[in-house]
Amino acid sequence: MSWPWLVLLVLAAALAVGVEMPRLERRYGAAARRDRERQRRKKQLRVVTPDDESEEFIRSVQKDLDSLPTIEERDRKT
Repeated sequence: MSWPWLVLLVLAAALAVGVEMPRLERRYGAAARRDRERQRRKKQLRVVTPDDESEEFIRSVQKDLDSLPTIEERDRKT
């Protein structure tokens, strides 16, 4: 094999890699990695239905609501 054919072979390989780069980036790039991690996290989520609410959850929400700061009526007029 002579050197011009080797140069053409290398150029053809470089062209193929250049053309396929966007597709490879979508599949193996940083954005694809982020998407895979996001999908993995989403699999662990679950929807809480009203039947799932326990007394403990209700007490916790009530405690959080009670600890919120409030404004007295006389403070609003100032």
